[in-house]
Amino acid sequence: MGLKIHKEGKFIIPISFLILALLWVGFYAIHPYVGYLMAIPGLVLAFLIVYFFRNPDIKSPTGKGIILSPCDGKVVVMEEVEGPEGIDEKVQQISIFMSPLDVHVNRNPISGTIKKIHYKEGSYLPAYNPKSSELNEQNLIITENEEMKVGYKQIAGIMARRICSYVKEGESLKQGEAYGFIRFGSRMDIYIPLEATLEVELGQKVKAGQVILARL
Repeated sequence: MGLKIHKEGKFIIPISFLILALLWVGFYAIHPYVGYLMAIPGLVLAFLIVYFFRNPDIKSPTGKGIILSPCDGKVVVMEEVEGPEGIDEKVQQISIFMSPLDVHVNRNPISGTIKKIHYKEGSYLPAYNPKSSELNEQNLIITENEEMKVGYKQIAGIMARRICSYVKEGESLKQGEAYGFIRFGSRMDIYIPLEATLEVELGQKVKAGQVILARL
């Protein structure tokens, strides 16, 4: 099966290729040797652009009370905090840092109904900075089912300049399905019930819709 590209890349990829082609023509006009030399990093950059927008098919685990990772990346925070607006109790927060090389498709950690969506403009601190959870541009979704209520927040990073979400309040979501995308390195915070048993460790690499973060 060929490489599947996310819809967010179907405009950016052709434009990027056009810009790279024009740059190469400019370098070649200076001297053919310069053009041939610059073709190598140009091809590498073209590959990385396509690679960033990949959208692999996945198979999500199933089971009662499981909470899946909403993104690919590395677990950088695990702590007890006050819940975000819409979850008026203490929760466990798991933060996942997404590098530019990770798949940036975001997936629903649980099935349920969206009770709240809150978008907030903000700064663009590096996504690994703890303050990015409070100060950066972000989009919080709170989903509830008969078992639990879970919040998950897309957070822009120093390179991420667009948070994409394709769902709305009141919509029913299916666990593991894609709901959004973040461009070029970012972070996600997930808020889960205190009574949930964690299935991941600090520093662990996780995959969206494939790795179980916790069980209720």
